Amino acid sequence: MKTISITLEEIYSLSKKTLLGNGCNEETATILAELIRNAERDGSLSHGLFRLPAYVAGLRSGKIDGKGRPEIKKISPSIIKVNGKNCLAAVVLDKSLPLLAKAAIENGVAILAINNSHHMAAMWPETEKLTEYGLVAFACTSYKPAVAPAGAIKPLFGTNPISFAWPRQGKTPVVYDMATASMAMGEVQVAKREGNKVPIGTGLTKDGNETTDPAAIADGGVLLPFGGYKGSAIAMMVELMAGALVGDNFSYETAEKDNNDGGPPSGGEFILAISPEKTAKKNWQVHAENFFNKMKSMANVRLPGERRHQNRMNKGPRNINEELIKKIKSLS
Repeated sequence: MKTISITLEEIYSLSKKTLLGNGCNEETATILAELIRNAERDGSLSHGLFRLPAYVAGLRSGKIDGKGRPEIKKISPSIIKVNGKNCLAAVVLDKSLPLLAKAAIENGVAILAINNSHHMAAMWPETEKLTEYGLVAFACTSYKPAVAPAGAIKPLFGTNPISFAWPRQGKTPVVYDMATASMAMGEVQVAKREGNKVPIGTGLTKDGNETTDPAAIADGGVLLPFGGYKGSAIAMMVELMAGALVGDNFSYETAEKDNNDGGPPSGGEFILAISPEKTAKKNWQVHAENFFNKMKSMANVRLPGERRHQNRMNKGPRNINEELIKKIKSLS
């Protein structure tokens, strides 16, 4: 794979130019370009520039509204409901997360229920953002079917990621963002593009056979849930939390309604914010730090998010797939 060196500012500029040239207004292009740059900065390669052609596909087909604004309603002191109105999720989150944080700080706990938005980015940005307010956060969203329930060979679940974040005073938060599939589909697609194999247990061929070939999984095959029945149960939970609970689609319903242009489909997201100041004893931060220190005293243990935050300290250029850069430039 040939790569070229490109600065973080160039990643941002290229992303913003491409988005502006494909139907986004200044605000939407800025928010999403920052998200893409930050994903590349932090080493989340399957959610950075790799996603930009898909965003463009959705914008060009008219499925995604690159100039719209979400409609936000406070249903109760602790529940905020958002109609994304086919905006990109990054815009919805930019407008609604401060309101969620305020409600959680005031009431101890608050929920953000999002409908009709297009989420294709990593999920750590929203949960990590809430830790800046001193809040514990959990988020989940579904997608189109790509994962077979345990025991099946046909897809029903999306990759159905979940993200959790815990705030730390004076330190970077503990944050994880994981697909409930054995591997995120974006990572499988990156492996396919770069000619790498994936581990056994990642997915099945279209005939239901185990494989290490990412193309056999991505092109007509199916992903498997992580941990067999346990991961399958968590994926089912995400379907319910980000679908029925917020009044949006299950993954199979999303697929039935999508125009299959390659862009992210419209769907829901569930976000929970909790204030430890109201739920925990007064020394909750010290209590948690003692736990983290106990974890890190064990050999080869790294707290979730540490590698990403370490990558963030590197402000230098990143090596990006050359063919991907050429493709993006052709779109702008």
